[in-house]
Amino acid sequence: MKLRDIIGPSPWALLRDYLQMLLGTVIYTIGYTVFLLPYKIVSGGVTGISTIFFYLTGFPAGNTYLIINVFLLLTAMRILGWRYLVRTIIVTLLISGAIGMMQARLTEVSADGTQTLMHILGDQKFMACVIGAFLEGLGLATIFLAGGSTGGTDIIASAINKYWNISLGRLLLMIDIIIIGGSYFISHDIETMVVGYLAMFISLNFLDYVINSARQSVQFIIISEHYEEIAHEVNTQLDRGVTVLDGEGFYSKEKRSVLLILAKKYESRGIFQLIKRIDPKAFVSMSNVEGVFGEGFDVIKK
Repeated sequence: MKLRDIIGPSPWALLRDYLQMLLGTVIYTIGYTVFLLPYKIVSGGVTGISTIFFYLTGFPAGNTYLIINVFLLLTAMRILGWRYLVRTIIVTLLISGAIGMMQARLTEVSADGTQTLMHILGDQKFMACVIGAFLEGLGLATIFLAGGSTGGTDIIASAINKYWNISLGRLLLMIDIIIIGGSYFISHDIETMVVGYLAMFISLNFLDYVINSARQSVQFIIISEHYEEIAHEVNTQLDRGVTVLDGEGFYSKEKRSVLLILAKKYESRGIFQLIKRIDPKAFVSMSNVEGVFGEGFDVIKK
C-alpha cells in the first residue's frame, strides 16, 4: 500500500482537511463537554453512552469514549479505507483528550469532597440542550465534509453510507434512539429522555442541513457569442468541465452553441461574475439539481 493511498493525493488538500477536522473537533467537544455533559443530556452516539456510564459509575467520559472507539475501529478496518481510518483515529484521539481536559476544568469540588460539573448556564437546561446540540451538529458536519469521523456510531453509519445512498442523519437517528432511551437510568425521569431526544433532533437535522447545503449543485445553460472564451475561463479558473451543445433558434433558424455546466452551488457566484465580465448580454439559466454523480462530485453508490 502506498503512502498516497493513506494521506491523499495533495499535501495542500490534506492540510486543509486536517485543519477543518481540527476545527470540527473543537466545536463538537465544546458542545458536548460544556453544554450537554454537565446537564446530564444524552444526545446519542458514543458520547451519549459515555455520559450514561459517567453518571452511573463516575468513570471519566473521555476514557469511555476512547475505549469504545478503539473496539469499533478494530472491527471496521476491513470495511472502511485506510485514509478514512487514519483520519478517524486522529479525530478520536483529539476528542478523547479534549473531553478529558475540559471535564477536568469544569469539575468543582464541594466542601464534603463531592465532585460536580460546572453549569455555566445556571438552571437553563433547555438553553444548554439547544446550544450543545447545535454545536455538536455543526462539529459533526465540519468533520464529515473533511472526510473524517468522530468515531463511534459515526463509524457504523459511514460504513453503511459507503455502499448505500442513505442519509447520515437518518442512520444515526436509528442508532441514537436506542442510546437515548438508556438515559432514563441516570435520573429515572422522563424529562431527561425528552430533552435528549430534542438534542438529538436538533443535532442531526443541523448536521444534514450543513452537509446537504455544502453538497448542493447547480446546472447552468449559457447561450453566448463568446461561448469559447467563457468555456475556457470556466475550465481554467474554476476547474469545472463544460459541455458544448449544438442549438438552433426555432424562429430564426440560427445555429448557436450552448454551454452546459454543472457546479457546486457555492461556485455559482464566480460563474456569474465570469459571464458578466466576458459577455454581459449572454442568456443564462441556472437551476438547482437534486444530485450530481461523477468526477468532481459525489460517488455513485449501491
